[in-house]
Formats: sequence, C-alpha cells, structure tokens
Amino acid sequence: MTTLPHRVLRALDEFNAAHPWDHNAHYHRWILRQLPRHFDSALDVGSGSGDLARLLAGRAGTVQGIDSDPKIIARARELTPQATPVTFTTADALTGIPADSYDVITCVATVHHLPFADALTAFRRHLAPGGTLVILGLSRPTTPVDQLLGTVASPVNAATGWLKNRGRTAPRPLSMTATTRPADMAFPEIVREAHAVLPGARLRRRLFWRYTLVWHHR
Repeated sequence: MTTLPHRVLRALDEFNAAHPWDHNAHYHRWILRQLPRHFDSALDVGSGSGDLARLLAGRAGTVQGIDSDPKIIARARELTPQATPVTFTTADALTGIPADSYDVITCVATVHHLPFADALTAFRRHLAPGGTLVILGLSRPTTPVDQLLGTVASPVNAATGWLKNRGRTAPRPLSMTATTRPADMAFPEIVREAHAVLPGARLRRRLFWRYTLVWHHR
C-alpha cells in the first residue's frame, strides 16, 4: 500500500498542529442520528468538558456524565447552565457508573483507555432493554484499508482545520487537552471482541482515525 511521503506527512502534522480542531465533536451530530428523538436517561462515559452530554440533554430527561479526571469534570460543570438536566461525576467507567440502567449510553474516544471487553460488558450491564449504545473509538492502523483511510484523512484533516479556523492559527480545543494514549487494538480485533460481548453490534471504520460501534439492547 502506497502512503504519503514522510516529508509530506511531516508537513501535514505541522500544519495540523497550527490549525487544530476537534475530531470527536465532528461526530457528535452523527451520534445523535443513531438515537431516538426522546428518551428518559443517558450516560456519557468519558464526558470530558461535557459537549456531548449537553447535546444529549436536548433529548433526554436526565443525562449523567462521568469522567475519571476531576479537573475536567469541574470544567464541565462550569460550562453547563444550571437548568440543563445534566449531572457530572468523577467516576471510574468500569466500577463507578452511578445508576443501574440507562436508555442511551455513549462513549467517545475513551474505550481505548479501558480493558475493552470489560468496558463493553459494563456498558451492556447498564443499558436498559431497548436501549442504544454508541461508541466512537480509536484503533491501531494495521491493514491496507486502515492505511488508505489514513492517507485520505490526512489532507482532508488539514483542509478541515484550515476552514474551521478560517485560516488562522488556533489553540487546541479544550476537549483535546486531556491526557491520551495511542490505541493498541487493531480494528479486526475490536470487531471480534465486540461481537463476542455484543452480538449484532454494528462497527464501521471512519475518517479521521476513528471507528464507530452501535448496539441495540433487544
């Protein structure tokens, strides 16, 4: 598989560093399209500064956002109007989920920090019958398809950053400042483990080094 020359990739990396944009927020509207128009309760795992949780509040009776970082939880509370039906809690994604069940569970760019099968098992346990789980995750590129998507995404990423920042250099978005680590699971491995825990789950590779998982609890 032919990839972009190293010099071009380095130039794109430098350009992207000067024109950052939030790849996760790019998929928020897509996530909402996977969900019912109205539901009673939602859980956002790895909620960060709360952007997705606040969007979910437009459809949900209550939203619970959890994150292991108390500083980002404090910031999420500051950014959320008091009338918004969202509660943010510092909690562990595997053992600290506050309620028994939710109609919707979302998890954006967080599951690769967790033991994958254990995380899916916890989400399944807390998803109410008829509920929907949506994950936006990161995978380690290993296949020709991964390389092709990465090659396509690099210039598109640069163009999007330029347009979103109107050609100006910009600071990193708040949601991109949290400590992260690279994904260590390849997409085929993710698919195998996901189907073992969540039969019928729908997984797709996406642009900008992401994949999606949607599962309905029948």
